[in-house]
Amino acid sequence: MAARPSSAAIAAGTQTQAARLIEPQTIIAHELAHAHRPIITTNFRPGAIVLIHMVVQERADIPVVWIDSGYNRPETYRYIERMRHRLDLNLKTYLPRRSKAHRDALDNARIPNVEDDDFEKFAEEVKLEPFDRALREITPDVWFTGIRADQNRFRRELGVTSEGPYGIKKVAPLHHWHPRDLHRYLIVHDLEDNSEYFDPTKPEPHLECGVQLLGKPGYFSNGSGI
Repeated sequence: MAARPSSAAIAAGTQTQAARLIEPQTIIAHELAHAHRPIITTNFRPGAIVLIHMVVQERADIPVVWIDSGYNRPETYRYIERMRHRLDLNLKTYLPRRSKAHRDALDNARIPNVEDDDFEKFAEEVKLEPFDRALREITPDVWFTGIRADQNRFRRELGVTSEGPYGIKKVAPLHHWHPRDLHRYLIVHDLEDNSEYFDPTKPEPHLECGVQLLGKPGYFSNGSGI
């Protein structure tokens, strides 16, 4: 059996091409050992439960931050409740300041298209502001995220570790995984997947909703510079 990489080797490896040779569980254990207030964020999209399962095996009470835009499918809500009970998740749900019913009444129940002038404002309201609020309230120092290199160029260039908003260390243990790896893990660990996923802020899978860009100066249209 190959020897487990040293702590120094893991820290150096996550910044290089060697990261693909380090098992996600090893990266998770290493980062948790040095974290004071870690969190994991999720949208419960297909395959997302893989990283959640990996992380809670190492730290059962880690906050699992989920932004409920109000637009999820009914089955997604039922799925999340089943996973919350099965894995005993410390689920932290954040909601937009306006409910979907309130927004629908004033905006004619319309979800803007990505080309529309009000799309950015919509994404900010239903996902980015609640996400930023979660970071401000929990003040994590390590953020586990399920982004992968095969999703788009921007995520590929981020690597396994990168700097997030407010100086948070962003860690993507599955960065070099592919859908087949997620599927294999689901089968091996007998994990139910969510097949009824909908994100109104990402009309195309390769697009960024803005969460991974939080903290970039001038990102928000309102000039808040979050």
